[in-house]
Amino acid sequence: MPEVSSTVAHLRSTRAIRERCRALLELGLAGKLKHFQVEMARVPAVADYVLDVTRAAYPSLDIPVHSRWGHFDVGGVRRNAELDARLASLPPAERARAKLDLVVTSVLLDAGSGPTWKYVEAGGGTYARSEGLAVASFRMFVAGAFSSDPRQPLRADAEGLKGLSLDALAKGFQVTADNPLAGLEGRLALLQGLGRALPRPGTLYDLLAAKGKRVPATDVLGQVLESLGSIWPGRITLDGVNLGDVWYHSALGPEGRPESLVPFHKLSQWLTYSLLEPLEEGGIQVTDLDALTGLPEYRNGGLLVDLGVLVPRDARLLTDAYAPGSEPIVEWRALTVALLDEVGKRVRERLGMTAEELPLAKVLQGGTWSAGRKIAAEKRKGGTPPIRIESDGTVF
Repeated sequence: MPEVSSTVAHLRSTRAIRERCRALLELGLAGKLKHFQVEMARVPAVADYVLDVTRAAYPSLDIPVHSRWGHFDVGGVRRNAELDARLASLPPAERARAKLDLVVTSVLLDAGSGPTWKYVEAGGGTYARSEGLAVASFRMFVAGAFSSDPRQPLRADAEGLKGLSLDALAKGFQVTADNPLAGLEGRLALLQGLGRALPRPGTLYDLLAAKGKRVPATDVLGQVLESLGSIWPGRITLDGVNLGDVWYHSALGPEGRPESLVPFHKLSQWLTYSLLEPLEEGGIQVTDLDALTGLPEYRNGGLLVDLGVLVPRDARLLTDAYAPGSEPIVEWRALTVALLDEVGKRVRERLGMTAEELPLAKVLQGGTWSAGRKIAAEKRKGGTPPIRIESDGTVF
């Protein structure tokens, strides 16, 4: 891969995510943001709510890392065990590659589904939203939908991904006029772009294994951003590089200037969290997990709005729909990242645990994501988020 400029390298770092998001939080605390008022006095109540949800789900506090793998077993169906049984004859490295093939494609298909889409599993249950997307992508994978070789269905490869059609994806996700899925074309573009970027998603295993047996989480994220950077459509470019999930905010500087850019890399970080288990099965230990940030998506961000930490200055924020790059959404996401660190800190204090014992990835799982879904269900029919985003299938 060619060298990138120092500015691009910085915008790909979790340090830049935290710095820029913290800068916007500080402006919010000073009452200097256009779109949200920040009520820090409400943060302890959020921590209490998250802790209640966490204890209900994990009474022993044996909390897994927030990742895609938990979604595959939704409804009590042991799909992960099904996959393990089918991969059992392969050597550990190839099992890891196959699992990366699955989880990379599944995460890239995980942007918000919209409020009405459902997936009906053959002989099983009906699932919606992120879990429904997980089951649908799992079933497509095990059926060989992403492989170009019928003799090796349990893989995704460049030819299989590049050759995937919109009709095949729609069929796999049971999309009809009565069961619409937001951003279907955007999801297809990501998978086809993935096919152009790597021989197979499992190649990430080999790229990371070359770094040694112990790899910091930020290096895993860096590899994801470097390997998949080209797949994000229509994004800001800097020094000839597509930045991905990076957006302008006028409070940090004039548009067009690097200092005004706020990086999030939400799907890439969600993917990084989801790579940990297969990498460790393949003999690579991922360290320093807490260097990754909270995920700026509508469940975590919705929790902060619904519990009164983030108060929209304009009531239209709660009624209109906004594009992912619009400044109110960028502001909401940045404040979410910075405030998730504050919530995590308070949850650990309540439990008497360290960041090593309860990294942010476990606070999210315990945790803020489920709490955001719970409060949304209590407040609105269908559990919709408090702020609506026009999903193109590539950001959330």
